[in-house]
Amino acid sequence: MPDTTPTIIETGLTGLAAYPLARRGFVMTGLIAGLTLATTRVEAQVIHTGTDGLDAGETKIPVSGGELPAYYAKPQGAGPFPVVLVIEEIFGVHDYIKDVCRRFAAQGYLAVAPELYARLADLSKMTDIGQIIKDVILKAPDAQMLADLDAAAAWAGSNGGNTARLAVTGFCRGGRNTWLYAAHNPQLKAAVAWYGPITGATSDIQPATPAMLADRINCPLLGLYGGQDTGIKVADVQAAADKARAAGKSVEIVIYPDAPHGFHADYRPSYRAADAADGWQRLLSFFRAHGV
Repeated sequence: MPDTTPTIIETGLTGLAAYPLARRGFVMTGLIAGLTLATTRVEAQVIHTGTDGLDAGETKIPVSGGELPAYYAKPQGAGPFPVVLVIEEIFGVHDYIKDVCRRFAAQGYLAVAPELYARLADLSKMTDIGQIIKDVILKAPDAQMLADLDAAAAWAGSNGGNTARLAVTGFCRGGRNTWLYAAHNPQLKAAVAWYGPITGATSDIQPATPAMLADRINCPLLGLYGGQDTGIKVADVQAAADKARAAGKSVEIVIYPDAPHGFHADYRPSYRAADAADGWQRLLSFFRAHGV
């Protein structure tokens, strides 16, 4: 029988990529009510976290050019609560991302997930993944994404959050962006990237990859990766680990040997309940160990 024990290695992060972007207004008036048709939903395995004892809902975050739709959840009461920025996949702030925010709130955090692509498209109306990547994801400047996350942190600090205890986590493309934000914000205490791409194409508006920035992260980082992820090579993660280690950074990666990409996404066929649960507990322990 093959060994399925998660392998832990220390690693760093990779970079950014950029593309020209015409000035646009915000095209969304609110958050995605459900889930884009671009994915197949498996309702029987979906985790549903209620709002009892929580303050949760939609909000607007002041950003350059307007207000960014966002979803937040926090415990009832005055706080201040430690803050977790939750970075979406490429499908928007849908039910799964909202539930992740409520899961954090149930653990005592103020979690906020900004709709980072609201300037470009209403992702709830897009059904083709290739089109989403080409027309939205690759046209979203990294500098704007980082500034919007800064704005989300500032919003949290004004709404019951303690930004002296600030963390970030993200999934898929959000995992990549977690690496980048860890290299951007010196106020972060911890970061956890779920299967975030380490390498990739760069451009004028997305100029670096996590691998390129492995030696620049500002906080301890935990990466959770699937050994069967066909889009992210473990060797690339190990190379980033070497770069981070050489720079004296505190980064570790957990490899789940049998897990595919998206193993935490409980609404998808890629979901692996045991690995997702183990990763979640590691995340909580990692945050607490680093003051969040």
